[in-house]
Amino acid sequence: AVRAATEEARRIAHTLSKPVLIEAMTYRAGHHSTSDDSTRYRGADEIKEWQDRYDPMKRFRTYMEDRGWWNEAMEQEVRDRERKTVLDCMEIAENRAKPAFGKLFEDVYATKPAHLLKQEEEMFAHVAKYPHHYNSDSH
Repeated sequence: AVRAATEEARRIAHTLSKPVLIEAMTYRAGHHSTSDDSTRYRGADEIKEWQDRYDPMKRFRTYMEDRGWWNEAMEQEVRDRERKTVLDCMEIAENRAKPAFGKLFEDVYATKPAHLLKQEEEMFAHVAKYPHHYNSDSH
């Protein structure tokens, strides 16, 4: 279905010189968040069946492997390289000086909205009330 939609979108874009938006939907196999348990509103069997039969990532991997474009060795090489990259970046981030507490409220809005100003005020009041719990000298 996605391939057919993409081919048609390309045809329209090419022949009519018009932009085309493809809306593609898939099944959300996981939970919405760590506080969500999706098995409360759908069966675990349904989730497992979808993961086993319809998962687009597994289907694409099979497609690539069937054509000789991907294999387990390539997969492991990419995973190893990316794991090292992530660990290297984490080490750099962990060794950086921690920013000042107030930085938490910067670079989100051009003008801080009232609810954010209130949160900022509450945070500074909390840190002032319990200074022995926070190392504000290094922040």
